[in-house]
Amino acid sequence: MGATDDRLASRPRERSRVCGRQPMGTFLNTFLSDSAELPELSDRVRSAGPVPLASPLPVADLAADSIAATKLMASLLHLVRTGEPDPKASEVPRVSIVPHLVAGAYRSDQLFRWNGNTAPAWAPLSGFFASSDGWVRTHANYPHHESALRSLLRLDASETAEAVAHAISRRSARDLEDEAADSSAVISEVRSPSSWSGHPQAQTLKAEPFISRVQQGGAGLHSLRAADSYAPLRGIRVLDLTRVIAGPVATRSLAFFGADVLRIDSPGMPELLWQYLDTGQGKRSALLDLGYKPDRDRLEQLLKDAAVVVTGYRPNSLDRFGLSPVELHERHPGLVIGRVSAWGQSGPWAERRGFDSIVQAASGIAQIHADATGRPGALPAQALDHSAGYLLAAGIMSALRRRHLDGHGWTVDISLARVAQELLAQPHSPPTEAGPSESRTLNAETPGGIVTCVAPAISIGGGPDSYRWIGRPWGTDQPEWAEPQSAAVHR
Repeated sequence: MGATDDRLASRPRERSRVCGRQPMGTFLNTFLSDSAELPELSDRVRSAGPVPLASPLPVADLAADSIAATKLMASLLHLVRTGEPDPKASEVPRVSIVPHLVAGAYRSDQLFRWNGNTAPAWAPLSGFFASSDGWVRTHANYPHHESALRSLLRLDASETAEAVAHAISRRSARDLEDEAADSSAVISEVRSPSSWSGHPQAQTLKAEPFISRVQQGGAGLHSLRAADSYAPLRGIRVLDLTRVIAGPVATRSLAFFGADVLRIDSPGMPELLWQYLDTGQGKRSALLDLGYKPDRDRLEQLLKDAAVVVTGYRPNSLDRFGLSPVELHERHPGLVIGRVSAWGQSGPWAERRGFDSIVQAASGIAQIHADATGRPGALPAQALDHSAGYLLAAGIMSALRRRHLDGHGWTVDISLARVAQELLAQPHSPPTEAGPSESRTLNAETPGGIVTCVAPAISIGGGPDSYRWIGRPWGTDQPEWAEPQSAAVHR
């Protein structure tokens, strides 16, 4: 880029102008610091204006910075693939934040259409319910979670949502939360930010980085082959063991940049089809029962040729299959492992079930968004999920670049609750109108009809601006890699 860019980088940052209410770059700078990336990289980001996501919290800035981190790490990895061993910040092409694309990406579930119909984003038993001493938030989108909720409340399948509300109104919020933790139900007490701040899990998270990236032993030869395309992950194989939103957003981002992403699910845990279509672009999907030895052996064969494994299940829940980070790194030196969790990898709540809506309720975000009657509310998008997903993808690409330089494997961790705490740590301000948002959408014909989804927000200069495919059915691919290993990595 030369001296011109160096001079521009030394000026006061253009990104420091106010976007929403917080100076842009707060979350990006924290990501760069925790990832041991050059802080000057934030100078390479430009935005056309505020992202139209209205909230008393700087969620618009969180969204813009998460997308920026993904774009920057993809651009850096592209430079490595084209022959720059360890580029200076001034050599990284500028990346642009397009506000309406960012808002659309974060509101993808709200904008998704299947044959023109909106997605049933929330099941009847998912939502806020008044308890005897406050409010709780339930999550019952999956049938097994609904069944567990009914069991906890001693209600059969014929009982209505009104009956559920009545049963909850007779119980204390804390008791419901604790009993749910001991069962398969998902319930959170709606706390205030100050109440959450003093909680043992919040205290644990305060000592943890925004995103954690830990180098593993067992260095080997894992250099990336030269490439002249703007698909910096072409030839990289990613085993996707995630569900719901955050993990699938991370692996969808990796697929967008050229990775061969293969998602594996259990045949006994059917996915919500619209949810998969909303986050499954560019990926393939297969079914394996890890309790069945031939399927477990097949997964191990896939692992031998994977460069990246991404997991989104509760901490330690996959250990019984030999999929803990320690065992994976022992068997497959040089592997990059990305993990997203609800509550973090340690602390008293680490192994509890959790979703974006549940973390918003527990952390105080729902109370901040309460209406005039005191009923809790929510962020304008499932921003904890989406931000964790984009930041995890960025962290994985950062780790892949480091692996190219030193051959070491890495483990990258992020949690929804840690993202929530970073958001809550910023100054609050009165909510404002978000302004108009004209999101770009993409259409595809599928066996089930026309799928409409939002366009990606993470394109980099010269690269693709759309997904390789949209609407590929869930669980219908063979559990095998699509591209030859020799296309990307020397081993």
